[in-house]
Amino acid sequence: QVQLVESGGGLVQAGGSLRLSCAASGRTLSRYDMGWFRQAPGKEREFVAGINWPGGITRYPDSVKGRFTVSRDNAKNTVYLQMNTLKPEDTAVYYCAARSSGILTSRAGDYRYWGQGTQVTVSS
Repeated sequence: QVQLVESGGGLVQAGGSLRLSCAASGRTLSRYDMGWFRQAPGKEREFVAGINWPGGITRYPDSVKGRFTVSRDNAKNTVYLQMNTLKPEDTAVYYCAARSSGILTSRAGDYRYWGQGTQVTVSS
């Protein structure tokens, strides 16, 4: 069992930056691909970043490419999401998720373990 806890969310003005962290306990994150998702009120959960377990492969949708960067520190059992040039449409609850290593996927249903989420609010 993997327990995931996100932190680092908050209120920021448009154009600002935030760095989210996802700390794992219960099991090492080695051999787990990690994903970041977000969900705004009334919308479906959306993939925003993924990183494979060694950390050499990342994946982003066009909506955040060039603004968001996912990274991981397997020694610290932590995954990060650096978010720059934030926009009001980035406002959502952000979740990290883990799945056993395989093909890096953007589908929420492929991830087995989920955190509780952290709120990110971007004001205009």
